[in-house]
Amino acid sequence: MTIPVTLWFITKNKKQKGRTLFIDARKMGFMVDRKHRDFDDIKDIQKIADTFSAFQQGTLEDVKGFCAAASLQDIAKQDYILTPGRYVGIEEQEEDGEPFEEKMTRLTSELSGLFVRSHELEEEIRRKLGAIGYEV
Repeated sequence: MTIPVTLWFITKNKKQKGRTLFIDARKMGFMVDRKHRDFDDIKDIQKIADTFSAFQQGTLEDVKGFCAAASLQDIAKQDYILTPGRYVGIEEQEEDGEPFEEKMTRLTSELSGLFVRSHELEEEIRRKLGAIGYEV
């Protein structure tokens, strides 16, 4: 299970009064191990710094799935819940051109084949364990 982390930077003299910058960096960086994600100094941290600078200068353009500037009214509409995902949304997925029905037919057929193979392997494991005296 991953634990979400939120960092808050609060300033009295912010340049974008009445607006809040939300950044969702869950897809950035790299996994150090199963539980720890780290950011690349040049690529990731610079992207976040550049995003903050654009926000400060009033030139930020929202990027679906990554960043968005929200007004106090936007935040009120979300019942003051400050989870970045509520504001940045979900990044758009590229369309692969395969019609949904065809894709589902293909994927379920592949899954069916994998289930058959899974049962074959299960039986083989049972036979081999039985051959050495371990019944399952």
